[in-house]
Amino acid sequence: MIELFYQAELLVAVVGGVLALLLGLIGRLPSLVSLVPLLVTALNLIIQAFITIGVLVSGGKSAGDPIEFFGYLLTALLVAGAASFWALAERSKFSTMILGAANLTVAIMFYRMWQIWFG
Repeated sequence: MIELFYQAELLVAVVGGVLALLLGLIGRLPSLVSLVPLLVTALNLIIQAFITIGVLVSGGKSAGDPIEFFGYLLTALLVAGAASFWALAERSKFSTMILGAANLTVAIMFYRMWQIWFG
């Protein structure tokens, strides 16, 4: 895990989550404005997986259990994918709020992954 990339991931997830929640509260349906931050967050998770595998293969170590780290990573990917699918299947203001909640959930999982990696 790279600190600067982690901070960028966290920023995108939190800003995207707050934005989608606000859009849902004012009654907006899911759109690119609310969906793209979650998709960027999911892409960041995939990139993070490759970065972490590269660090572990090159001899780097995490302070915590790498299996727990990858468990959080996989779960965060599932949350992002399920929320995206839900928003596309059911187009309502509540779907937009689900996108925001999913982004904030993934942000919390990013923080936990950071704790596992750096101790």
